[in-house]
Amino acid sequence: MLSVGSATRVYLAAGATDMRKGFERLHGLVRDRLACDPLSGHVFLFTNTQRNRLKLLFWDGSGLWVCAKRLEKSRFRWPEAAAGEAEITLSQEELTLLLGGIDLAQTRQRAWHRIERAVACK
Repeated sequence: MLSVGSATRVYLAAGATDMRKGFERLHGLVRDRLACDPLSGHVFLFTNTQRNRLKLLFWDGSGLWVCAKRLEKSRFRWPEAAAGEAEITLSQEELTLLLGGIDLAQTRQRAWHRIERAVACK
């Protein structure tokens, strides 16, 4: 079962990814493009150019999960990365909203909700 705990970070790969990639190539993208450890237990998300498909890569301690979602209509509202950035970090709540089709640009987080700590993948 896929469970995301409070210590689990969610990273979105900036730009488009070829959705034909499987375990090994997504593992390589996390390691090389995002400069993160794919076996860290964090969640890594990738989308295609049309933003109607996404893949999620996750290590649960015994193996890698690759989950895919395809939208029949509409598109995922993928956040834009800052210039030169390879990934975007999301909270678990933002992941839920994104997977549910909510545009994150239209939402805002209350100041009292959570203290965010800037932590790099490395």
